[in-house]
Amino acid sequence: MALKRIGDILIKENLLTQKQLVKALENKNPDEKLGETFIRLKMLNEMQILKALETSTGVKRVSLNTYNFDSKALKMVSEDFCRRNNIIPLKFEGRKLLFATSDPLNFSAIEEIRMATGYQPQPFSSPRDDIFSQIEKHYGFKETLEALGVDTMIQEEIIDADEETPMVRLVNQILSSAVFQRASDIHIDPLDKNTIIRYRVDGVLDIVRELPSNIHKQMINRIKIMADMDITDTRVPQDGRIQTNIQDRKLDLRISTLPTVRGEKVVMRILDLTGSMNKLEYLGLSPHEEKLINNLISKPNGILLVSGPTGSGKTTTLYAFLNELNNPSVNIVTVEDPVEIKMQGVNQVQVHSEIDLTFANALRSILRQDPNIIMIGEIRDKETAEISIRAALTGHLVLSTIHTNSASKTVTRLLDMDIEPFLIASSLSGVISQRLVRRICPECNIEEELSSHEKEIFDKYGIDSNFKTKRAKGCPSCNFKGYAGRMGLFEILPISKEIENLISKNASVHDIDKVAIKQGLKPLIVSGLEAVKRGETTLEEVLKVAED
Repeated sequence: MALKRIGDILIKENLLTQKQLVKALENKNPDEKLGETFIRLKMLNEMQILKALETSTGVKRVSLNTYNFDSKALKMVSEDFCRRNNIIPLKFEGRKLLFATSDPLNFSAIEEIRMATGYQPQPFSSPRDDIFSQIEKHYGFKETLEALGVDTMIQEEIIDADEETPMVRLVNQILSSAVFQRASDIHIDPLDKNTIIRYRVDGVLDIVRELPSNIHKQMINRIKIMADMDITDTRVPQDGRIQTNIQDRKLDLRISTLPTVRGEKVVMRILDLTGSMNKLEYLGLSPHEEKLINNLISKPNGILLVSGPTGSGKTTTLYAFLNELNNPSVNIVTVEDPVEIKMQGVNQVQVHSEIDLTFANALRSILRQDPNIIMIGEIRDKETAEISIRAALTGHLVLSTIHTNSASKTVTRLLDMDIEPFLIASSLSGVISQRLVRRICPECNIEEELSSHEKEIFDKYGIDSNFKTKRAKGCPSCNFKGYAGRMGLFEILPISKEIENLISKNASVHDIDKVAIKQGLKPLIVSGLEAVKRGETTLEEVLKVAED
C-alpha cells in the first residue's frame, strides 16, 4: 500500500512519470524502499521526495541539527528500532510523541511506536543522513562513552575483540558513522588533553568528535587488533588492513599508524569493494568526453596515461577503464602499489620492494604471461617507462598514471626520464589530465550575478558570461558545507598524427597545446568553467585546481 501511494503522490506532484515509476519498480532491489530506488536511479533526490510528501500528506519537515531533543522521549524508543526504521524521537506534546522519519509512509513503524509507548505518534520528515547522524549522537556515542566510564577510566590494553565491550562498540560506531557520511579517510589524532576524530569528506577534513585522551591507547589497540598489527610496538610506524561489512557494503580499510610525541596517530582509508563507483558512467564525463575515452581504451595497443596530482582520482579512473574492458576474452594483468580494489577476472600483482618485486621487475614477468591489457599503478622512473613503451610497441594496451599538471606536460615528464622523443611519439596513444572539485549542494545553493572579474575569466576563454552563477550556502542536507559529493574535470588529449610529429621533433608544450586546442582539446580550466555555467560547482572550486 505504502509503495503504491508514494508512486501516486510523486506522479500527482509532476515529479515522476508513469513510465519512470514502472522502471523503478522493475529495478527495485528486494530490501530497498521505493523512495530509495528513485534516488539510486537518479530520478529524484531525497529533498524532492520529502517536499512532495509534505505537500500531499501534511507531514512537515524538521531541521534536526539545531533541535533540542527530549532525553525522556529518546528513552521511549530503542536504538535498534530507530536504526531499522531510520526514525528518531523528538519530544512529547501532551499524549503525542513527536518523531522524525525519512519515510512518513512507513505506517507499520508508526503503529509499532504507538503500541510500544502508549503515546500517539506524530511524524515529521527529515533527510535520512540527518536522522542517522542524530541517532549516532544521541544513542551510539553517548551511551558507549558512558559505558566506558571515560571520567575515571585507567588506560589499559584490550586483549580480546569481544563484540560486546564498549570500546569495540565505539570503534564500530566511528567506522559506521564515517561510511554513512561518505568519508574517504578517518584521522584519529592525539592531542595534549583529548583525542580528535576527523573525517575527510569530499576531500576536506573536518573534526566530527572529541574524545578524552585517557581512552586513546585503548582505541588504537582495538584498531590494531582488528588489522592484525602489533599492539606492543608503539615506537615505529605500522601498516595493516581490515576487510569488513558496514551497512551492507563490503569495505577494505587501510590502516596506517604513526608514532608522535603525544601518542600514535592513526589514519584509516576507506575503500569500497562493491565496485559501484568503478564504472565509466560515474566519472562525471560529458557525452563527448565519454566518446573520446571509449575510442582511446578500445585501441588494441599503445599507452594511455592518466595524469594529475595525488588525490585527483587517477586510480579510480583507471579502475573504471578496467571495468569497461574486463571480459573473459582478454587477459588483463595489473601491477600496483598497493592493490586498492580487488577485481574479479583481473590478475593483480602487489609490488613488494623488500623482495625486489618492483614495478619494472613485475612488468618483465607480466610480459611473459601473454597479456592483452596491462595496468601499471604509476610510471615513476625510466626503467618502468621503457618497459611500458616496449609493451605498447609489441601490441599491448598499457594503462598507467603519471604526476603532471596538464596533458601536454606529460610528454615533458617522459622526456625528463631520458625517454627518446620518437619512442614517446610511436607508443603514446593519449593522455587524460584530471582534477576533482566539490559539487554544489542542490538543496541550498543561491543564484547571484557574476562579478566583473568573474565575467572577465569566462570571456577570456570564449564562454558566454551572461548567466547567473550558483553560490554555496550550507544547509542540514550538506552538513552546512554548501557542497555534497565530488565530480571530475577532464582534459583529454588523443595523440593525432600531427601531435605525434611534434613530439618526434621535441616540440615545446606550447606548440603541442596550440595544435591540440585547434583539434578540439578542452583545457581543464575550460572544462571547469563549463561545469560552473551548468550549475554543478563553483568558480572558487575550479580555480583551486585549474590554472587561470
